[in-house]
Amino acid sequence: MINREWHLLSRPVGWPKPEDFALVETEVPQPGEGQVLVRNEYLSVDPYMRGRMSAAKSYAAPYELGRPMQGGAVGEVVASEAEGIAVGDHVLHFGGWREYAAVNGTSAVKVDPAAAPLPAYLGVLGMTGLTAYAGLLRTASFKEGDAVFVSGAAGAVGGQVGQIARLKGASRVIGSAGSDEKVRLLTEEYGFDAAFNYKSGPVAEQLRAAAPDGIDVYFDNVGGEHLEAAIGSLNLGGRIAICGMISVYNNTEPAPGPKNLARLIQTRGRIEGFLVGDHYDLQPEFVREVGAWVRSGELKYRQTLVEGVENTLEAFLGVLRGDNTGKMIVKL
Repeated sequence: MINREWHLLSRPVGWPKPEDFALVETEVPQPGEGQVLVRNEYLSVDPYMRGRMSAAKSYAAPYELGRPMQGGAVGEVVASEAEGIAVGDHVLHFGGWREYAAVNGTSAVKVDPAAAPLPAYLGVLGMTGLTAYAGLLRTASFKEGDAVFVSGAAGAVGGQVGQIARLKGASRVIGSAGSDEKVRLLTEEYGFDAAFNYKSGPVAEQLRAAAPDGIDVYFDNVGGEHLEAAIGSLNLGGRIAICGMISVYNNTEPAPGPKNLARLIQTRGRIEGFLVGDHYDLQPEFVREVGAWVRSGELKYRQTLVEGVENTLEAFLGVLRGDNTGKMIVKL
């Protein structure tokens, strides 16, 4: 049996290029002691993967050259040498970017396809969902009555942040997105109070128009101009949670920082970065609360599905371009 898997051949400089990668045919691996063999059904591609393509020291180890890349995946167990996981079970794991993966049973999480569609475990009920939940409620210390601004708000994390804020009693929820269609999604389907297309004019001006009384919380997925605009609109005691800065991931030179950081002194504002891996203690609470909202229809989510393992790289590049609405997922 043949297994197709994506390898990183060279470390991208600037925007990743197709020649930096290769789709390689290998034999399907056999599970060792304590492992399971998973036939992947859905793969996740995420912005943080761009950082792992660099050799620079970061919070996650760089991808190895000439080796399969990793990422979130969900699929069916077809062979098991792990106690507690049987053939036919479905599991969530990090052996993505390939059709078959042999993974340790201790790192595979069983999921129930009857409780939620399998792709949901890569998005709204998975790592991206927990990122939104932890970043807003813990890192940004959201409280009822806060005015919340979310950048990249039509993405998998941003859309969930805005809806959780609304369900938790935000006074106003504002989002930015990269197209008029996505702006309509935020206001008409996700329940944002206001949204704007950041390509239509200066972010600071559009944010002031959408939040004339300022903002208490900014959830940052973009960085750059958005971060500077948010600092400019921050109210007294405002909080900024830094989840990602996708606008600078492919820069070849360091991006300049916000010019108005001194305003944090006036507002007693706080900026804090976070990683979802530091907040897995919230997982039971997150699944219980967000799962109930998903089942009731109070929290809506979108997915952009790309078919075929051979299109995984293009799906990833699409995330960097902002092609996706909601979570970008590859269906095998």
